[in-house]
Amino acid sequence: MVSRVLFLLAFAGIGYASQSACKCTPEDSCWPSVDAWNALNTTVTGKLIHNLPVAISCYPGTYQNDEECAHVYSQWYNSTFQELSPVGYVYPTGVSCPAVDLSKGQNPEKCILGAAPVYTINATEPAELAAGIEFAQKNNVRLVIRNTGHDMLGKSEGYGALQIWIKYIQTGIDFHETYTASDKCASSDWTGSAITIGGGYVWEDVYDVAFKRNVVIVGGGDPTVGCIGGYTQGGGHSPASHDYGLAADQVLEAQVMLASGSIVTANACQNSDLYFAIRGGGGGSYGVVTSMTVKVYPSKPVVAQSLTVSPITASEDTDALLDAVTDIHEQYPSIMDEGFSGYGSWSINSPTKLFANETVGYVHTAAVMGKSLAEAQKISAPLLKALQKYNGTSLSVSVSWFEFPTYAAYYQAVSGRKESVGTGNSALTSRMIGKTALTSSRAQLRTMVGVIAGEANEYTINNVELVAGGKVLTDVNDKYSSVNPAWRSAYIVEVVARGWADESTAQSVKDDITYTKGAAMSLLTPTLGSYMNEADRNDPLWASNFYGTNYLRLAAIKKKYDPTGLFYCPTCVGSPSWYQQYLPGTHYGPLCLTGI
Repeated sequence: MVSRVLFLLAFAGIGYASQSACKCTPEDSCWPSVDAWNALNTTVTGKLIHNLPVAISCYPGTYQNDEECAHVYSQWYNSTFQELSPVGYVYPTGVSCPAVDLSKGQNPEKCILGAAPVYTINATEPAELAAGIEFAQKNNVRLVIRNTGHDMLGKSEGYGALQIWIKYIQTGIDFHETYTASDKCASSDWTGSAITIGGGYVWEDVYDVAFKRNVVIVGGGDPTVGCIGGYTQGGGHSPASHDYGLAADQVLEAQVMLASGSIVTANACQNSDLYFAIRGGGGGSYGVVTSMTVKVYPSKPVVAQSLTVSPITASEDTDALLDAVTDIHEQYPSIMDEGFSGYGSWSINSPTKLFANETVGYVHTAAVMGKSLAEAQKISAPLLKALQKYNGTSLSVSVSWFEFPTYAAYYQAVSGRKESVGTGNSALTSRMIGKTALTSSRAQLRTMVGVIAGEANEYTINNVELVAGGKVLTDVNDKYSSVNPAWRSAYIVEVVARGWADESTAQSVKDDITYTKGAAMSLLTPTLGSYMNEADRNDPLWASNFYGTNYLRLAAIKKKYDPTGLFYCPTCVGSPSWYQQYLPGTHYGPLCLTGI
């Protein structure tokens, strides 16, 4: 009942009545003239791009090029390749111009921009960002702010939009041996080291600076993720989160361009409400962060455990595996309270390999900082003992240990891997799960595990993120943190995903993710929520599940700094004031006011 009330309240009092009913699109008479777009191009020194689909070279017409098409097809699932295109998406909500394998006789069918923006400003200076913001407001054109396109909820998409690409606004990555606030803010008590990330860098860039100085920075597991946008502003979990907190908790100050085009400092002394909002209240809502200074920490040695569990023989009976997965879940709090954190995956029939050649089983890599191998083995002994009853009977249990002299060595060897690009034919949901839910009732936990495992023919993949507990819990007293308060009770985040082969089954898969698997996790942890950066974009209770009790305060801050609702993205704060008027047969269309 509480979540339903919060969801309804989220829609109250944040309307933008002064705006036209819908944003202008190329089909409308209000769409800016060619001369207007040419003038914008001049203002941004020739950096305006008329967007073309990434795979347009595969289709008949002006841009057809078989050699280029072959290259596009070979790189289609490479996240770095996709993020180097202004309309390449790592996790698209749909693919309106798929790559084609001409060498195998595939025939191109239809290629359109679809939900992608029409124009992009390839900004390299903050002034070009300001020019784009001004143009979008003056001409009532939908605005999209994008860095790398690492987004699962369609926030980097926008039909009929002008996009400002901030990836190449890069003013440097500066290491500070001892942090001092840029305005001498006395409210900051951090005297350790820090790094200022000046623009659209990815974590690979920043790790290079941090690791050369043997310091730990709380950043993405995937090094191609952007640093200061939705990742950090949405919370941001990391291999280092358990020890040092979420990425949002590390932010000491930021430079933010507002809808007015002005740049302000946000910290504990200036614009402290904006500082609160960008430290976990979601990216793309309040302004555009152009620079961010974050904490870093001295490195420590790391001991890592690799655990795999798999059936000894192929069998339709997966009960033993699911029992073992339940036992492992029960043990998470005990090993995490002693310092372990990490990531794992499990499935009764994965669409991709989990480890070696296995598509059925469980695998995780969990690590502990600052402890010896003997100490780490002692901590994990109860977990391994719980699994021994399966080993050599129905399941094979394997454990390996690795020692690393620094966090950098651990990250580079184990965690720093580039994820493959997703597809538009998939749905996922996530849920934070706390100690009580993991330990108080094995029967309830086992029921949830069984539901989210699904049936073998569903090809469900489950990822478990051991990224909370520890410092994430103790940061509850940070008054400038706007992350979902559920984080302060969570130990793990469980992520469940499925795909579909064709549109005929798409809705049933989406419904299963939302109303069966998502509901099962919610039933186990009714007072917690979802991690907004890895969440169900079809969740009807997204406002409370993504933002918790912070939503109403964030909505007021949004209204203060963005009074016309310029910065829109789906499931973002303030988004209920808008809706997409879907074009026939699509899930995108003009952005229009709801009237609330």
